[in-house]
Amino acid sequence: MKLYSTNNTNLVVSLEEAIFKSLPMDNGLYLPTSIPLLPAKFFQEIHCYSLIDIAFIVAQALIGDEIIDSDLKKIIEQAITFSAPIINLYDNINVLELFHGPSNAFKDFGACFMASLVSYYLKRQDSAKINILVATSGDTGSAVAQGFLNIENVHVTILYPSGMVSEIQEKQLTTLGNNITALEVAGTFDDCQKMVKQAFLDTELQHKLTLTSANSINIARLIPQSFYYFHAYACLDDKPIIFSVPSGNLGNLCAGVIAKKMGLKVAKFVASTNINNVLPEYLRTGTFTPRPSVHTIANAMDVGNPSNFARLDRIYTHDVGMMREDIIGKSYTDNETRETIRQVDKQYSCILDPHSAIGYMGLRDFLAESKNKNVNGVFLATASPSKFYQEIESILGRKIPLLEPLKLALHKPKQSIKIAAGLSMLKEFLLEYPK
Repeated sequence: MKLYSTNNTNLVVSLEEAIFKSLPMDNGLYLPTSIPLLPAKFFQEIHCYSLIDIAFIVAQALIGDEIIDSDLKKIIEQAITFSAPIINLYDNINVLELFHGPSNAFKDFGACFMASLVSYYLKRQDSAKINILVATSGDTGSAVAQGFLNIENVHVTILYPSGMVSEIQEKQLTTLGNNITALEVAGTFDDCQKMVKQAFLDTELQHKLTLTSANSINIARLIPQSFYYFHAYACLDDKPIIFSVPSGNLGNLCAGVIAKKMGLKVAKFVASTNINNVLPEYLRTGTFTPRPSVHTIANAMDVGNPSNFARLDRIYTHDVGMMREDIIGKSYTDNETRETIRQVDKQYSCILDPHSAIGYMGLRDFLAESKNKNVNGVFLATASPSKFYQEIESILGRKIPLLEPLKLALHKPKQSIKIAAGLSMLKEFLLEYPK
């Protein structure tokens, strides 16, 4: 597998180098030099395949001969130890539940796969030690913390915006200890993301530390996120699919587009956002205008300058018209999200977290507008409602059941280090903190 920088197609590296560097020095993002088209036979037989089978075939096509098949199969089996059920809500609206992993969010697919892949490569490097740096708006941090917990020769530093993640999200990423350190940043997610990117471009840090990222800027996060799009298709009939993707930093959407480029019959993607609607605005106006993020109840999507836009822009050759053929944008307010959570609970006895509710609204509204019944609609349920139990209970006016691992996390003491926004404080921590 060879990858190039979105800023320079001539800058080509191996998968291993892309994983451990995360960002090219030209501040682009890595993309495969070619996206393979899966054979027709795969799609003819896909309904007989398990999630693990699909993951292996898709990863094998993308990664090629960089990892031998037997090792690749072990990496996948170690990473994906949880299910992704698809459930019919009503008519042709289906929900793909992606929250059955260790941190109860969809990002477990990417984090666990990356952890397994990094562990594989480290075993081939004598005495290698790495520092993983990750910014989180909520779910990424807990998924990465769970995925990399106690992995030998790996230290994880998580940056999160103070006061802007849910109580459970914060506890999940601040209570593990061991090789996981949480930095509580006085700023927004965009500040955290900027600090991480600046760290990767800092020559002193690059010289003294082996830094990599577990954000969706790392290609190892995107590869496994493509698996469940194929899995959803395998669980349904052969009609084209409409995927509604709760969208923040656009990594999940980018993985879906890669699946489509590999041959998956996707009729349309709905990029469903909260009021941080940079992508829907771009699709409407043709102008990409990053701006400071605004805090919402769907906090994992509070992104004002989504990193993965660079990948989407490159895939569609900087042509908004081409992107519009595949993707439409929808955005929703907190009040609309709350009302939808109440409505879906009342009508279908299904409790959605705020992010999943936005995904549902995007699909519902697009299908109503298109009036096309000959499709399978799927919205991605990206997190368990338990992770937002306080907000959900306030909306529904009753208690909701909490998952046992989340109950346990709530009773553990928080351990975080408070820092100001900006590279200087982060750099000081990274250079002085004992590893």
